[in-house]
Order: sequence, then C-alpha cells, then structure tokens
Amino acid sequence: MAVDPSSAAQARRSEEEAEAFFRAAPPLRDRDRVAAYLADFVSRHSAGKYFLKAGYAVIFIHRRGSKQPYCRFLPEDSFLDLFEIGENSEIQVPQSHSAVVKAAISNYRKAIDEGLLLKLPFTTIFEYLQLLQMAATCMNFLGYRGMFYLAAAVSDFYVPWESMAKHKIESAGGPLNMQLNQVPKMLFILRTNWAPSAFCVSFKLETDPDILLQKAEMALKKYGMNVVVANELANYKDVVVMVTSSGRTMVSRNNKEQDVEEQLTGLLVKMHFDHITQPNSEDRRTHAS
Repeated sequence: MAVDPSSAAQARRSEEEAEAFFRAAPPLRDRDRVAAYLADFVSRHSAGKYFLKAGYAVIFIHRRGSKQPYCRFLPEDSFLDLFEIGENSEIQVPQSHSAVVKAAISNYRKAIDEGLLLKLPFTTIFEYLQLLQMAATCMNFLGYRGMFYLAAAVSDFYVPWESMAKHKIESAGGPLNMQLNQVPKMLFILRTNWAPSAFCVSFKLETDPDILLQKAEMALKKYGMNVVVANELANYKDVVVMVTSSGRTMVSRNNKEQDVEEQLTGLLVKMHFDHITQPNSEDRRTHAS
C-alpha cells in the first residue's frame, strides 16, 4: 500500500516533537518547581463508573483534586459537607446524603477490591503525558480489546521545564510577559506507535458551534481516531455529537439527574465490541495494510 508523503511527514514530525518533549520532561516525582499551572476545567469523570459497570477494567488518569468515579451526586464544594457531628461527638453522614454516600463507597470499594480501577493522579502536563505513554504502551498487548477514552481537556500550551523559573517570580517587577510552547499532539503517536490496534475515542471542545463539527471531523482524519466526541462548552453536560467515519450521532441526556456519559459510554461499548469481533472492519484492514 502506498504511503501518502504528507502523512509520512506528519508522522516523522509528531515523533520528533514527542521525543523532544519527553527528553526535556522532568521525572514523574519532580514537582518542586511547580507552584501554578495552566489547565482546562471540563471534566468527564462520570464515564469511569459506566465503563466499570459494563465490565471494563479502568485506568483512570486524573488531575489531582478533580472529581472521582462515583462522586457524581456528592457535594461539589467540600467533602466536609458530607459529615456532621452527632450527639456523642461521633462523625456521621447526614440523612440527606446517606444513600448516595453508601452507594458511592460500596461501588468504589468493589471496583478497587476486584482490581478493576487503577487511579493515576497528575498535576502537570509533563506528568499527564508520561502517564499516558506508560499506560498506552502497557496496554498495547491487549490489541483490539483495549480502549482509550481521552476526555482530559489538556492545555494546548505549556512552559518547557528548562524555561521555568527556579524561584517565585516577584510581582514587584511589573507585568509578566510569558512565551508558551505548543503541547505536542500525542494522539497521532498513541494511534500509530503506542497502541495502534486499540479503540480510540478523543474529544473536541469548542466555544463556537459553527466550527465544532468541522474540527471534530478534521481530528478524526488527522489522528486516525475511531470516534471524536464533539462538545460545546455552553452545553457539554447536556449534549454531545459522536463523529465517526460513518457519520454523526447526537447523544443527549433526558433530564438533569442523568449523565450524558451514560448514554455515550453505552454506544461506545457497542462500537468497541464491533471493533473486536469484526475482522473485516475498515479499521482493521487499515492497520493490516
């Protein structure tokens, strides 16, 4: 099969950018110079519990301090709201939260005890991409049975480690001018090098609905994803659009008590099953070539 020269050039460029990033990245435990960081805030933490419910083992790479699986209906501001002091100074859960807390603890402990949930926290972009690389290369042996649900809204820009100030930047110096580098696009590397046979789902978030689907379709082709989930910042909790090579599928929740992730993961599980069981699928023929 002939290789498109532009695709080959893109592959080489992506590999070179990834190699340069990892060479310059600090060790995973080296976070002493990080006092503040850039991060996007859109979260899809609910999906983990639905994949667990469907029988998957889940590696949950998450930002420190972000919501965890099974925490959907727990208070957002502080876990202290979950507790109160009883008449005999014992710590107890208020009756208003007892049912959801009991269910959350029960489901969480079951997943942990059965070895189905591994949580890997990160703070910086360096940690996130190193963890993603390790998880992906370890999952490569699963072949078509592996799935990547890449919902983390990673910042598009970062300060290279070697360019970071070693000490606190003094505000007395006046306005701060900072030059940020573009974060290497790792989706292509994941798809071609780290776990080429896996089922890959990425997300495209935009504030402008007029360009959202077009950019999702571009990402589908550019990075070779099986699915790109397009979501708009204004309503990402209510509705998303699944973009595939076969077309578009809108997914929405029926009411505020539901998660759009429940409908979304159900459809993805079915698509992943087809990815595993249909030897003549377009995706498998592409990789065989």
